[in-house]
Amino acid sequence: MRSYMIIGCGGIGGYYGGLLQRAGHKTCFLLRSDYAHVRRHGLQIRSKNGDFLLKRVQAYARPESVPPCDVVVVALKATENHRLPELLPPWIGDKPSTIVLLQNGLNQEARIAAQAPRCRIVGGLCFVCSNKIGPGLVHHLDYGRMVLADYRPAGCQAGLSRALRGIAADFEKAGVPVQCVPDLAGARWHKLIWNVPFNGLSAVLRADTRQLLDMPETAALCRTLMLETARGARACGVPVQRAFVDKMMADTAVMKPYATSMLLDLKRKRPLEAEAIYGEPLREAARRGCRLPRTEFLYRQLTWLNRKTRRAEF
Repeated sequence: MRSYMIIGCGGIGGYYGGLLQRAGHKTCFLLRSDYAHVRRHGLQIRSKNGDFLLKRVQAYARPESVPPCDVVVVALKATENHRLPELLPPWIGDKPSTIVLLQNGLNQEARIAAQAPRCRIVGGLCFVCSNKIGPGLVHHLDYGRMVLADYRPAGCQAGLSRALRGIAADFEKAGVPVQCVPDLAGARWHKLIWNVPFNGLSAVLRADTRQLLDMPETAALCRTLMLETARGARACGVPVQRAFVDKMMADTAVMKPYATSMLLDLKRKRPLEAEAIYGEPLREAARRGCRLPRTEFLYRQLTWLNRKTRRAEF
């Protein structure tokens, strides 16, 4: 049975890591602010699929203290990736290890591969509404599906490796629906179809998903941004059909009102994932002669909000 190390115990890492431990996998958590609380009280998950409490958690405050594990799950926000050289345990690379990157955005796997060249890199996309709402406390509101794909340089398709299928099987046994795909870039662009409108607009307008769709003007803007992102994807060789956009809009309309991660980060005065979700796709599309003006306008607004947050001006 594979062992797992979770870096980042927020809404993503806490939820999926908690499921892995509950399913019987040796699971270690590298924690920062929650370390003392989780060591004393455990990790609590409130979920639409049933609440549970992990009373005993292998929690660590320093990466050098974490015992060797087969799979390292990076569940940090992309804004924290600059810290990975200090957070990855020293045993990375000593034996065949796999790093699973559960993040939003585009092109983050290449940066991780440069820091851990001897490791297999897997990109993971989480279609889940889950937030950390207190120390050692995660609230899973809806969904939970995961898409996994092996990373290959230059956007090459990787096929479906045995290692990838094994990790997917572990998550499925833990209660997570998983789809393995051969095309990581394609999967990331399809996730951006939702993230570009809803993450950015929720932060700029201080609105949850229901509020964005309740007003015809903002609902139309969400669809317009989706279609523009799909145009950028096609310019990068990823076909996205209009029917997929229609499905994303319909799925969002029936889900529970959700405060996106970017809206929560703004409220907590944390950096926004503007570069990973907006800057990287805009640059990829521009390299192929495709401009995305509405997305670029939203990116500039989020960049402004990031600078205001850093200066603590609001």
